[in-house]
Amino acid sequence: MARYRTTIESPRTPEACFAALSDFSSAQEWDPGVVRASRPDDGPIGLGSRFDLVAAFMGREVPLTYEIIAFSAPGRVLLRAENESVVSLDEITFEPAPAGGTLVTYDADLRLKGVLRPFDLGLRLIFKRIGDQAAAGLRTHLA
Repeated sequence: MARYRTTIESPRTPEACFAALSDFSSAQEWDPGVVRASRPDDGPIGLGSRFDLVAAFMGREVPLTYEIIAFSAPGRVLLRAENESVVSLDEITFEPAPAGGTLVTYDADLRLKGVLRPFDLGLRLIFKRIGDQAAAGLRTHLA
């Protein structure tokens, strides 16, 4: 299992940050590891909304379909994706910052499946670098 957790501060309101990130098709705008992101359904974003992402990982393009499995505006969104190789669980929480704006905490958990499980240690090292790059993009996106 690889886990990455970071908290960034944004000058935006919790509602604005929540709106920007609960639409996970925005991941392509702030995460350099996301090659493509789209939303295959329409209507309001909420529980059950899905997002198709293609992530660049170790020279490959890895398709993932994320689904919102918990949605509590403007405080928390939880997304889950699974394919033949990995299970990804991404929780994003939003709380007012003491001096105004929002503290955004992004907690990502990536688990390898099947024959790939022995590579978990290597994944942890790679995932930290990927997470740091995404966090930098998130700071810019929510500025």
